[in-house]
Amino acid sequence: MESLIDRLLASDDPCVRRRVSAKVLGKDSPALRDEVAGSERVKTLLSGRVADGTIPLPSYSKWRGAHWVLSALAEIGYPPGDESLIPMREQVLSWLGKGRPIRMVVDGRARWCASIESNAVWSLLTLGLADERIEPLVRCLIDRQWPDGGWNCDKNPEAKNSSFHESILPLRALALYAKGKKSAEARAAAERAAEVFLKRRLFRRLRDGEVMCPRFLEFHYPRYWHYDLLFGLVVMAEAGFITDARCADALDFVQSKQLADGGWAADAKWYRLTRPAVSGYSLVDWGPVGKMRMNEFIAADALMVLKAAGRIA
Repeated sequence: MESLIDRLLASDDPCVRRRVSAKVLGKDSPALRDEVAGSERVKTLLSGRVADGTIPLPSYSKWRGAHWVLSALAEIGYPPGDESLIPMREQVLSWLGKGRPIRMVVDGRARWCASIESNAVWSLLTLGLADERIEPLVRCLIDRQWPDGGWNCDKNPEAKNSSFHESILPLRALALYAKGKKSAEARAAAERAAEVFLKRRLFRRLRDGEVMCPRFLEFHYPRYWHYDLLFGLVVMAEAGFITDARCADALDFVQSKQLADGGWAADAKWYRLTRPAVSGYSLVDWGPVGKMRMNEFIAADALMVLKAAGRIA
């Protein structure tokens, strides 16, 4: 693994170098984050801003609106506390502050896309831009948590189990909020959310132990709001659940996906690089996609979860 770590630390992309140094080796620094801030990737992500610092698109416009740009910056280790990002923060909080309606309530379960508020909370906390306006967002997450510990936006009245897609980001946000705010209530909510995944070993059905969804076994970067097994492990590591024995199957699968050159691949992607007038266009390329080509972001995350689980030194 040392040779792979050395290769990633020598990457042309400072976002990859910082990711490995901070998340695998535990060595973060302002200098590394400054390199991220000055990178071509960041300049391109922020190129949609106009003179007032906003991005003139709906906040949730995939994947160029303020919501998603802030999320991307938080993911790659952009320096916290940058006041030049405040106009985008205001775009996001103004939109969310208007209150997004619950689709419906069935048997006390709110049908609501909790991933949206959660991603905003996590991004703003990570970027050091959160203020008191995230409190009602966290309150909504806790109040609308389903009996099984997760969340779901499925309008089908027969849907009684939480959605992995809609529950992974709330878990991530609540765990981070609980850590920073020393909130026992948020930590308890995060623990209930973790059980949604852990009792299914992150990818297996309860009734027969079979794989819940084949796409969960495909690795992607960025994930945006989508769940996959590696992202699940990343969140488990961040939230402090990675050493739970029920993560073992998922960790085994990650190890089984290692390429002959030592890296890991991105099997698919959730974005487009062409520029048609459709949703899902990315300003930046997030690396190779294909089962036999290493993607540096995926490789860094695989190393991170394996290190956190004690599988590599």
